[in-house]
Amino acid sequence: MAEDQEKVEGDVQRLTQPDWLEGVESPDSGRRHSIRSEISNAMVGLKKEFYGKGPTKAKTFLNDNYVFCVMEGGLTRNEQTLIDCGQEDLVRTYRLRFQEAMEAPTVEAVQRITDRSVIGYHSQIVFHPERAFEIFVLDRPIEDTG
Repeated sequence: MAEDQEKVEGDVQRLTQPDWLEGVESPDSGRRHSIRSEISNAMVGLKKEFYGKGPTKAKTFLNDNYVFCVMEGGLTRNEQTLIDCGQEDLVRTYRLRFQEAMEAPTVEAVQRITDRSVIGYHSQIVFHPERAFEIFVLDRPIEDTG
């Protein structure tokens, strides 16, 4: 159990500490200490660090107790090859399994950034146009003051 918590802690640090938004088009990239920017940074880090390729654009929206991060780009070469062969469902299923494997550090990162509990988390991807979505439901509303 302690090893699992240590791994989550290490993964959270890998998501939140580096500046993952460098080279990514994001309206908040210059506002490093805004909640939106910090969430975008962590979600881009999730894709870059753990998936192997990150998005080219990222934007996070806050609305009451909902967090919605939209990312463009970031398909790996093998995913694009599968999509070109009509295997979108396989790529989507793989991405959803990835979300399940990374749920604990992803949720913990958002909880630390927002100072709220995450009571629901879902990830989704669409291909035409290519967009990845990370969706969080918080236990109470939040406002971005940064």
